Amino acid sequence: MTHTRRKPVTRQPLRLAVQTVFFALVGAIAVNHSLAESGRSLPLLSTASVHAICPFGGVVSIYQYATTGTFVQKIHDSSFILMVAGFVLALLVGPAFCGWACPFGSIQEWLGKLGRMLLGKRFNRVVPAALDRRLRYLRYLVLAWVVVVTAWSARLIFAAYDPYFALFNFWTGEVAWSALVILGVVLVLSRAVERPFCKYACPYGATLGVFNLFRIFSVKRNASSCINCGRCDAACPMNISVATGTVVRDHQCISCLKCTSQHACPVTNTVELMVGRFEEVKS
Repeated sequence: MTHTRRKPVTRQPLRLAVQTVFFALVGAIAVNHSLAESGRSLPLLSTASVHAICPFGGVVSIYQYATTGTFVQKIHDSSFILMVAGFVLALLVGPAFCGWACPFGSIQEWLGKLGRMLLGKRFNRVVPAALDRRLRYLRYLVLAWVVVVTAWSARLIFAAYDPYFALFNFWTGEVAWSALVILGVVLVLSRAVERPFCKYACPYGATLGVFNLFRIFSVKRNASSCINCGRCDAACPMNISVATGTVVRDHQCISCLKCTSQHACPVTNTVELMVGRFEEVKS
């Protein structure tokens, strides 16, 4: 089989469009929720709070729903529906929600473009590799803490620290100062490290990351046509080494597809989203 080399295409207009739509939609719903509380609202738009449209709300409510049949305060059945949809999607293609739909991941990525302009090749490489590998498991500790404390207290404990909630409610009195501080830190760090919250602290990203171990469609590298240029590694926002194995099973993959032959790899049919599983690729 002949593999044709071509100039890499790094832009993803469809992904950018999806990210923009979700960001605008969540922002509009958050604003409409504030308007509804004051007796006004925009037509044809949900008045739900950001908590009600967050799939992680379903995750932290699992224990209470299983034991009492009720939801944690501020969580609604919509969060459960979105949680199930997110799990089904992750089972098929991994954490695509993180790479394509999560508005907080998107704003970190967009700020990272500015950081890349300022820092050049140093961008996303400022954290020492040994420290970076250890920090990546911190989000699982965050996940365990949030789930256990929420189950014990029956309160949405993470709301006081959630930068995603703070981003879309900073103009209201609902946001704790701790969440605003964390939001500010994340937005500043995003200029040096791509998606720092996603990598090191996001509990929902940790939840979906587990699906990378057994997802149906995975990113795969054809070793026979690979020219070892390293462009797939350079394109990965999560610093995963795609070029050292056959299939990406790293728990940090967000299914953004930036490493594939459609965008970064200069050789066709070499890095692709495919069914099946072979050798694990580690970061």
